[in-house]
Amino acid sequence: MKLIEKLLIANRGEIAVRILRSAEKLGIPAVCIYALPDADALHVRLAPEAYSLGEGELSDTYLNIPKILEIAKKSGCDAVHPGYGFLSENPVFSQACEDAGLRFVGPGADTIRLMGNKIQARDFAIKAGIPVTPGATGTPDELFEASKTMKLPLLVKAAAGGGGKGMRIIRDVDSVHEALLQTSREAEKYFSNGSVYLEKYIESPRHIEVQILGDKHGNVIHLFERECSIQRRYQKIIEESPSPTLTPDVRAEICDAAVKIGKAIGYDNAGTLEFLVDEALNFYFLEMNTRVQVEHPVTEMVTGIDIVEEQILIASGNELRYTQQDIRQHGHAIECRIYAEDPAANFLPAPGNINLYVEPAGKGIRIDSSIDRPSIVRSFYDPMISKLITWGEDREMARHKAMQSLQAYIIHGIKTNISYLLGVLDQKAFIDNNISTHFCDELSQEILENLVRKKSAIPVYFPLIAYVLYSLKKNETLDSTDVWNTIGFWRINNKLQVMLDETSYDVEILRQYGHHYHFIIQDQEYEADLKAVQDHKVEVSINGYHALAYLSEDQNTGTWLSHKGYVYHCGRADFLQMPDVYISKESGVLGRITSPMPGKVIRIAVKAGDAVKKGQTLVVVEAMKMENNILAMADGTITRLHVSPGEMVDSTVELIGIDYLEN
Repeated sequence: MKLIEKLLIANRGEIAVRILRSAEKLGIPAVCIYALPDADALHVRLAPEAYSLGEGELSDTYLNIPKILEIAKKSGCDAVHPGYGFLSENPVFSQACEDAGLRFVGPGADTIRLMGNKIQARDFAIKAGIPVTPGATGTPDELFEASKTMKLPLLVKAAAGGGGKGMRIIRDVDSVHEALLQTSREAEKYFSNGSVYLEKYIESPRHIEVQILGDKHGNVIHLFERECSIQRRYQKIIEESPSPTLTPDVRAEICDAAVKIGKAIGYDNAGTLEFLVDEALNFYFLEMNTRVQVEHPVTEMVTGIDIVEEQILIASGNELRYTQQDIRQHGHAIECRIYAEDPAANFLPAPGNINLYVEPAGKGIRIDSSIDRPSIVRSFYDPMISKLITWGEDREMARHKAMQSLQAYIIHGIKTNISYLLGVLDQKAFIDNNISTHFCDELSQEILENLVRKKSAIPVYFPLIAYVLYSLKKNETLDSTDVWNTIGFWRINNKLQVMLDETSYDVEILRQYGHHYHFIIQDQEYEADLKAVQDHKVEVSINGYHALAYLSEDQNTGTWLSHKGYVYHCGRADFLQMPDVYISKESGVLGRITSPMPGKVIRIAVKAGDAVKKGQTLVVVEAMKMENNILAMADGTITRLHVSPGEMVDSTVELIGIDYLEN
């Protein structure tokens, strides 16, 4: 077996970690790269070697081809794996690697270029005899004329589009011409290519993709299909394999079509053919992704084949190790993408500091993550934190395991979509496989409302008592000179005022016998047996209700508590709270003031040129309905303002520049 000698991983995050593991399994030394904000990232810490790309825009770091190739040469690599995203489908990068004498772990530049243009890929599929949706190509004016003979609704798409950009649905004949022009302008802006085309719009399609592998010796096989219909804003959030939609006959036909395209193009390495499937199970070629997909783990879970390992072996010049007859689907796998976003706020990205991170574990559970401990999720990268993949003997077992795992996935400090994913998996339409690519558009509001109801149905006494017990036990071990925080105010007056989310509750401790407590909450008495308090975890039995909660402290927003996939914010009025201020710890003559947490700038108390004193308020940032005053750490002069009131910021954004006076 031939092997490359040393591999450069030209990516970051979970896919870089994923590639590292396959390289290690093959015994191939690997090199990682990183922008300075990623200096402490998981892929950097795991890498045998890692080299800095410096800082700046993405064009200066992860998209900087000359710098990446320079590191590859300097570190003695003979191959480059691009992962997904960034430069993975850039024919210029593929060609540059080849010109530099480096093996590119992916197809050649010509293949990437051909399949990266949707019009050309569509024409290629037609020539290969693969079904495509009826459509037309040409200039906007030519497409307008062609549209007069086409049946509405239509879809206008950018030839070089992706990620949901450069697409418009046309339902009104009077809007056709303007939609064509607008989409062409958008395509030029985003992709530097204004070419667009028209195709029939399928109302309630399934999104089915087929994984293929090809080598440099003419062999192409498929690893069956994935169902990727659960999407939000054209981005997949839940994928599964096998598809619960396809019949055995349609499965065979669509997989054969994918292999046919792969062979016709002479494809080598891992690739994915994407299809739309209508309600009658007719399928139509959509596009080809000439790289490893985010969702590849569900295929690995049901076939037992390490796709990244195969990529590396193919790039090394080996023939495929499998024939089509070797490939079988076993059981069912579901992948859930964990994002730093706030579903209740229209899924706005929610970067910031993670202060507690606990992954679920067990048989049939896999986590592909970009982190392994409390970390910073930065605003200038994709908000995906990790992927949770579960396997079961059938779809229902995989679904149940996914829900149990999501409930045990603890992320505190930022908003995530974990509860939303739970809501999707528990939605009757998903359980019954009554889905399409419009699932999230049509049902998100209902899902969010259901989540509110289900959280409200959890007995409020549980998070209240779990939090109080945690705070009492934690205080017993505090090394503090503050008598109130050490003995706890309740020891003098056994009535506590506890905040749970937006509501205040009176919690009275009647008596305590060892680990047995009696509480009164809202005129109801509760008996609580504390089983364990350790590692941010409370296990307690309350009136026979035995449950577990995870808790962590945030100096800015109190205590976070997770229970059954839901997150609460807690606080005790009798504790002396941390002041709602943040003093920049930047040192040196030139100060760089940042926010300690994601939030909204609600006031700027200074202007450029102002002289300020140590402790003076500079900016006020609102986070989770709390105002945080950001103070000067020393006397100095304001040099510049970078933000305005109303702007959303996170801990990576510079708010104000200040020249501190030298002592």
